[in-house]
Amino acid sequence: MRRRDFIAGVSASVWTHVALGQQPEVPVIAFFSAGSAGTKPWPQLTAAFRQGLQDTGFVENRNVAIEYRWAENQYDRLPALAAELVGRGVAVIVANPRAHDAAKAATTKIPIVFISGGDPVRQGLVSNLNRPGGNLTGTTQFASDLNEKRFGLFHDLVPQAGLVGVLSDSTNPRPELALQQVQAAARSLGVSVRVASAGTEAEIEAAFTTFADSGVGAVFVNNGFLFYGLSQQLATLAIRYRIPLSGEQRVFPEHGGLMSYGTDEPEQLRQAGRYAGRILKGEKPADLPVLLPTKFEFVLNLKTARTLGLTIPPGLLAIADEVID
Repeated sequence: MRRRDFIAGVSASVWTHVALGQQPEVPVIAFFSAGSAGTKPWPQLTAAFRQGLQDTGFVENRNVAIEYRWAENQYDRLPALAAELVGRGVAVIVANPRAHDAAKAATTKIPIVFISGGDPVRQGLVSNLNRPGGNLTGTTQFASDLNEKRFGLFHDLVPQAGLVGVLSDSTNPRPELALQQVQAAARSLGVSVRVASAGTEAEIEAAFTTFADSGVGAVFVNNGFLFYGLSQQLATLAIRYRIPLSGEQRVFPEHGGLMSYGTDEPEQLRQAGRYAGRILKGEKPADLPVLLPTKFEFVLNLKTARTLGLTIPPGLLAIADEVID
């Protein structure tokens, strides 16, 4: 073939691709959640995840595509959604609590970046935190390990509460450790607890009625993904019954609960985004250590305290990372 004909052929091919609007294929990441896209704080958290991706050079709708799957708190939908993503052939699955179990069961080949609230080894997600060794790695909050600290801060806020209601998520497959730690913290402070389990909005309503009838002086929301998605309902009930409420994440006081103590969730999502980007660049989940929390937040709602007639000790105000007023 003459050089002139070869160049003409290449030029024609390039022009055809441009004319047809064809672009090189971009990798597809799945963002897989048991929650609901429109509820707080998911818009903030997905934005943090995209920021983490951008930190590694990947921008949505430019050089990476993101497919979102939301179970809308209907956990029985998770296996089918996971199977759909595997069939789609996505490059990486980023899975939130509850969703990561379904993703793990659906594939041993597609890399999975999990966002966990508990101990990933105890949960069976990885065999080792430093060397995960399979197709999963991610970030964890170790939320249960923070219960003792959170209960102590809560007691300092409401020392008059000799009986504390503890709300346990009955949909949580592993509630025992978190409950044991709460009960141990209560014993060390000379506080009695009344545990109520709930797995639906109606059961949460019934639990608060039980707490009010029992004369509890405060409600400690135990770790549970269900409660995270229903934080507004929980805070509203607490205000209705005039009961101080403590949750593990800032979304609880943002909705009107008294306090929260937990990890910086947006940073956890950013870390997950960075890991997803690194995997797209060729790193393997087996070689990426599970990331542990490094920043913790103590958030107080001063307006709620005034509504409940509570005076916040100056020492607690001084150490709060944020005061909502």
